[in-house]
Amino acid sequence: MSALQPVVSAEDVIRELMGVYDPEIGLDIVNLGLVYEVEVDQDTVRIWMTFTTPECPVGPYIEADVRRALENLPMIDHVEITLVWDPPWDWQMMSEEAKTELGLSP
Repeated sequence: MSALQPVVSAEDVIRELMGVYDPEIGLDIVNLGLVYEVEVDQDTVRIWMTFTTPECPVGPYIEADVRRALENLPMIDHVEITLVWDPPWDWQMMSEEAKTELGLSP
């Protein structure tokens, strides 16, 4: 890879994922605490994430939205999403910003 080619970092991926919203809750998946880990390896992004419940009716929509959000990143040709159920998601995984938005923070 030459120095002139753009390099995508995990932070770039997280920034893009902040534009992906859970349509039922209305907050982005990063601040909801649904993204557990992001790894960038050359032209591949690997994401370990969860949903608020394993039976999440909008899960396929969110996965598709994650792929759409990342397809415009330079030099990324593959997005691998691994759904993780352990640890299970709960509201304490949300950012303080999300908790405040939902009225869960004092």
